[in-house]
Amino acid sequence: MNILILGSGGREHSLAWAVMQNPKCDKLIVAPGNAGIAEIADCARLDIEDGGAVVGFAEENAIDFVIVGPEAPLAAGVSDRLRAAGISVFGPSGAAARLEASKAFTKQICDAAGAPTAAYGHFTDAGAAKAYVKAQGAPIVIKADGLAAGKGVIIAETEALALAAVDDMFSGAFGDAGAEVVIEEFMTGDEASFFVLYDGETVLPIGTAQDHKRVGEGDTGPNTGGMGAYSPAPVMTEAVTRKALDEIVRPTMAEMVRQGTPYQGVLFVGLMIQDGQPRLVEYNVRFGDPECQVLMMRLGAQVLDLLQACAEGRLADAQVNWAADHAMTVVLAANGYPGSYEKGSVINGFEKVPEDSSHMVFHAGTGRDAGKFTAQGGRVLAVTARAGTLQDARDTAYRMVDQIDWPEGFCRRDIGWRALQSD
Repeated sequence: MNILILGSGGREHSLAWAVMQNPKCDKLIVAPGNAGIAEIADCARLDIEDGGAVVGFAEENAIDFVIVGPEAPLAAGVSDRLRAAGISVFGPSGAAARLEASKAFTKQICDAAGAPTAAYGHFTDAGAAKAYVKAQGAPIVIKADGLAAGKGVIIAETEALALAAVDDMFSGAFGDAGAEVVIEEFMTGDEASFFVLYDGETVLPIGTAQDHKRVGEGDTGPNTGGMGAYSPAPVMTEAVTRKALDEIVRPTMAEMVRQGTPYQGVLFVGLMIQDGQPRLVEYNVRFGDPECQVLMMRLGAQVLDLLQACAEGRLADAQVNWAADHAMTVVLAANGYPGSYEKGSVINGFEKVPEDSSHMVFHAGTGRDAGKFTAQGGRVLAVTARAGTLQDARDTAYRMVDQIDWPEGFCRRDIGWRALQSD
């Protein structure tokens, strides 16, 4: 098979790495890719949010299967254009992608489905939003309604911070994403990421993870796109998983069918769990980053078979084969992230780090200059290890981190601390 993956981050590198292990993959192209992906696959320059351009490229390159990595092409309807052209694609329709592209839409779906989630208000002007904040008090969560590259969520610990966040959003700090705002109650408990495949009829759970969003150790400081993750998530017991499926995922998917926008693809179910009861934090319509890296490390070559079964409506016959193992990824980011940072610094030491089924450095924001890897983003590398225990996976991941020579970068040194502390 000839396969095309759309995207350029650590998520797409890990997807490419897993897909390449499957003997069904004859040729893999990643558009636009990055310097690390270019080590294992062909990379192509392509506007991945232009459905016509993607269809044309797929036809010219005899692509049999397209995997859409990020949310923006999905929201733009790229998968619809591919399906209309008769090209098999993994990823929901533009209409179904509203589960991530509009937080207000998700809340409406949850209300109709009876899925437990945070109480909320939806606002189109700052005055009404501020009045709601003052009535509810703090802590409170302020969310840009649209896509904001993982940055449109402010957890305001005081009323003043909440009011400032409302002003920022309505004044354009998050572009069009903040033209409407959803304000939610602040939920407490343990957060976890639950990943399922859905083909319009069948739900297939494919793994759990927990990530660290805040930039500082001890989960302090501003939110980021994610500073590390581990899988499986200890808080996702069999009982919690069953409740999440029965009370949240299946009712939501049934409601999407009822509304004429059946879902097909991976559903990232962000949960808050307290006293064994899960509530929905958010849906994403693609794999998380860096959660994807730990999932791919644990799933390996079977990923391609599972994604194909999902795209072709065959999940009822599919199954996931899990080893009794753990994986951890530690993100190396540019100094200054999530604020301003410099690009172009050279990264050395890759030759000292093993790369096999238990050790991988997935590239998120890298380029090549004069044969050297350079940092070209905020989150730059996802150093990932797999082992029999979470402690061993953590120790291995940090040994790998220490082999990488990049003075202009940093990482958190406590990824997995909550799970390891509770052992």
